[in-house]
Amino acid sequence: MRAVLLLLLLLGSSLSGCIGDGAPSAEEISVDEEPGWKIGDWFQYIFTTPQYGQDTTRLVVADKVESDNNWIIAINSRTEAQRHAVLNHNPFLGRLTFDDLKVFENGIAQSVFSFPMNQGNTWQFTLFGYSWNAEVSELTEDGAVVEAISSGGGAITYTFDGRIGFLTEFIWVDGSRVTMFEMELVDHGRDHTGQVWFIRATDLKDEVYEQTDGEISDTFLDSGHPREGDFNFLVWYLDVIIDASAGSSGSLTVKDHWDATALSRAWGAESEERHAIGTIPSVTGEYTITLHLSGADSYVHLRMAGGVEQSWSL
Repeated sequence: MRAVLLLLLLLGSSLSGCIGDGAPSAEEISVDEEPGWKIGDWFQYIFTTPQYGQDTTRLVVADKVESDNNWIIAINSRTEAQRHAVLNHNPFLGRLTFDDLKVFENGIAQSVFSFPMNQGNTWQFTLFGYSWNAEVSELTEDGAVVEAISSGGGAITYTFDGRIGFLTEFIWVDGSRVTMFEMELVDHGRDHTGQVWFIRATDLKDEVYEQTDGEISDTFLDSGHPREGDFNFLVWYLDVIIDASAGSSGSLTVKDHWDATALSRAWGAESEERHAIGTIPSVTGEYTITLHLSGADSYVHLRMAGGVEQSWSL
C-alpha cells in the first residue's frame, strides 16, 4: 500500500531547501500504474451522515480484478453495505480503477483524484449527482489537499495521504453548509481478518409521499441488474413522520407481481420510523405500492434498490 504513491520523501532535506516548507514537490505525488495495495489492507473511518450520525467501520481491499483493472473495496458491516446500496452515500465503497484510483458514479469512472498532484492543478468530475470543479489547494508533508465546488452541490474538501495511499479525510457540505457525508481516518493496517461485503446496486424507486388523505397507488419494476443478472434481494429505505393531530395515520404495503406482500408497515398519529432499512425478496417483474396517508404534516419517503451481493472471508 505504501507504494501506491511515489513519494520521494527520502529527498526531503534537499527538497526543503527548494520549496521552503519541506512538502513534496508536484512531481513526487504520482500514482503507480499498478498500485501497491494488497488484499486485506484496511482503512478504518468514522463516517458521518445526516441520516445515521456517526458510525465507525472499515473499508477493506477485498479483491483485485485483473480482467477489469479494478480494485474492489468492501466494508466489514453488512448493514453499512446495504445502506450504501440504497442511499449511494459512500463513493469509495466498490470498484476503484488501477488507473488513478477512479471511483464509479452510475457505472462511469470518475477522476476524484488526478495524479500527479501539482498545487494549482484543476480538473472536473461527477459525484453525488453533481458536477465538480476540483483544484489541488495545498501540498502537505504526506500528500495533497483538494477542494472542489459545484453550482448545485456545495463544496467538497479531501486530503489524500501518500504514505498510506488513500484518504485521511473527506467532507461534503451542501449549499446550506449542512454536512452530507464525512469520513475521517482513525486507523489503518494490513491483513484484515473476517467477512466483508459489497452490494452492486441499481436504483428502482425514490419517492416522497406527503400531505395526502386517501389511497396512493404506485409501481416500480425489478428487471435485474443491467450487467450482473438477477438481484439477490431488494433493499428498502423508509423515513416516515405521521402528523400529531388526532386521527392521523399511515400504512404501506409493497407486493410483487404474484400479489405476495413483501413489505408491510402501519403507523398511528405522532409516530415515526426514521431512516430504517431492510431487504425483501427479488421477484423479477412489477411491484405495486399501496399507501394510505392522512394528516397535514405526514410524509413517507420510500427508496428501493436492487442488490447483487458479494462477500469475502479474509
